[in-house]
Amino acid sequence: MRDVPALFRLINFYAEQRLLLPRSLADLCESVEDFFVGAERGRVVAGGALKLYDNDVAEIRSLCVEPGLKNSGLGRALTGRLLSEAERRGLKTVFALTVAPEFFFKCRFQEAPRENFPLKIWRDCLLCPKFFQCDEKTVAFDLTAERAVNSTLPAEAAAVPAVSAFR
Repeated sequence: MRDVPALFRLINFYAEQRLLLPRSLADLCESVEDFFVGAERGRVVAGGALKLYDNDVAEIRSLCVEPGLKNSGLGRALTGRLLSEAERRGLKTVFALTVAPEFFFKCRFQEAPRENFPLKIWRDCLLCPKFFQCDEKTVAFDLTAERAVNSTLPAEAAAVPAVSAFR
């Protein structure tokens, strides 16, 4: 819970630029268990959530890095950590809706039809202010296919640049 105010500021900084959807303090408090944060000297410098939709599928949402640390590898490391958590939970697919699909492509996500994630549409998209003019792309990471090819997820999960810990 101590990380919520910092997450709120960081997420809503990007929401003001229309790069992320805004999150309320109440929403963050309710979903705090979904979040992993990157911390440097006890200060939150990155965050992202893994929201479960069912036993097989989760979404990476509210992924953000402190502006001064962009391009440091921290976003990729946090994405790797979230994928590792999804793997630990035995999920099959992790997806994201994003205005920055290029970032996710670098993390080996593939573009995917939004219709592949009907629970997301029914639970979140219908209530979203962007619903009728959505500019987000849907990307997905197939953990099942990754397991068949490799026994490990992206190396970014192990390399944690610019932070002392993910928690």
